[in-house]
Amino acid sequence: MDRIEINYRALLAVAVELNSQRDMHSLWEAITAEITKVIPWARASVTQYDREADGFRFYVMATTMAQVVLQRNAIVPHVGSGMGWVYDHKTVHIRPDLKQEQVFLEDEWYVQEGLGRMINLPLLVRDRCVGLLNIGSIESGAPDPGDLEFLTQVAIQIAYAIDHVQAYEQIDRLRDQLAKENVYLNEELRLMKNVGSVVGKSLAFRHVIGLARDVAPTPSTVFITGETGTGKELIAQAIHDWSPRHSKPMVRVNCAAFPAGLVESELFGHERGAFTGADRAREGRFELAHGGTLFLDEIGEMPLETQAKLLRVLQDGLIDRLGGKKPVRVDVRVIAATNRNLPAAVKDGAFRADLFYRLNVFPIGLPPLRNRPEDIPILARHFLKQYGVKLGRSCKDIDQESLERLIRYTWPGNVRELENVIERAMILSREPMLRIDEHVLGSQDTSDTASPPADLKELERLHILQTLTLTHWHIAGPDGAAVRLGIPPSTLRSRMKQFGMKRPSS
Repeated sequence: MDRIEINYRALLAVAVELNSQRDMHSLWEAITAEITKVIPWARASVTQYDREADGFRFYVMATTMAQVVLQRNAIVPHVGSGMGWVYDHKTVHIRPDLKQEQVFLEDEWYVQEGLGRMINLPLLVRDRCVGLLNIGSIESGAPDPGDLEFLTQVAIQIAYAIDHVQAYEQIDRLRDQLAKENVYLNEELRLMKNVGSVVGKSLAFRHVIGLARDVAPTPSTVFITGETGTGKELIAQAIHDWSPRHSKPMVRVNCAAFPAGLVESELFGHERGAFTGADRAREGRFELAHGGTLFLDEIGEMPLETQAKLLRVLQDGLIDRLGGKKPVRVDVRVIAATNRNLPAAVKDGAFRADLFYRLNVFPIGLPPLRNRPEDIPILARHFLKQYGVKLGRSCKDIDQESLERLIRYTWPGNVRELENVIERAMILSREPMLRIDEHVLGSQDTSDTASPPADLKELERLHILQTLTLTHWHIAGPDGAAVRLGIPPSTLRSRMKQFGMKRPSS
């Protein structure tokens, strides 16, 4: 066989071997093995551009030289190097006599190794340079044209192999991403039954919705506070749905659900081998929420050491995976929520002051259900309709006595408790009108769980508001609120003006 046939048989073997690889680690090993077989030169390497380092990192290194200055994983700067010139110009560069003329900064290192000639070839896929093939020889002088043509063909095979493997790895990443997002999608579907409970016409509720709509289009951090069961997660979901990020996932993290040692791994991810049991790299919730929203529920339960890392993410958008060597940039809108008094926790040293002020950019406080009694009939009927379908019940409405009982109840568990009460009552009901008895509603003694009105004026305001709700905001007349309260209509109107009460719009 002549030399041309030998070269092209070798080239075919290289192509078959390289294109059978499906990950970069295996590809680098295959390239190292194959160029050692087919390229009879003293030094052969493949480098790729590292954007963060602004240089070229060695991923493949095969050499017969006794002294090696540029090892695998070394980085040659972009500016002033032959690799940078070839990468920018996308054409071959040959230095035939390194010992006589050192053109670029890495040539001095090649001379120290004992090389006499260097050839840099771009690894081109269409118009994109995916790396460089660097071939060094002990002898000096211009390379044989046949050898140069063969090297060009080898470079083409390596370039397309790299491109194929990058495509496979991208597909794998997308598959993993979709699998992870599917977990959250299932959770979204589970929570969809609650989305409709973001309803109401009270002034307090409309104020919250107004704030949520105002902040939704912005990238600002939102801090939602309120008692358990007031719907903090639902408001967070509404803000995400009304934001430009709505096509990306909203990822939820319950900061109280993970042991202190696992919170960082869940939030920031980890590299393979970062700790016992970490048999593969894993993206954290921040990376999963890239481009979307991260909802940090019960933020007050986050360990202090994790709070410091969260502060860095909020400041510069960089996360550090456990065991990682370099930070990862993420684009995430953070919404945090708590039912704790965080200013008090800051004063006690249980929560970082700097993190609190970073989170508290746009605070939204959710009112307890007992402070918005006019929304109770709306919510109750919403849940009546929802559970009528779910449970196969034919209840059409809630009887008036039961509605009054619901309105006068103090609701220590807020909207969540109301939903549970309606579901429980419907399970027991067989009539077209839903009746809610005392034993279904629960004990009125809520001193351990619900905050009592702050003073007598607040108690009076709530009593008037409950009565107006029960009378559908009719003030005068035999069935009006003034008669029920035992005061003249003019006095009631005066009290309403004093408390800023207005009939809610339908």
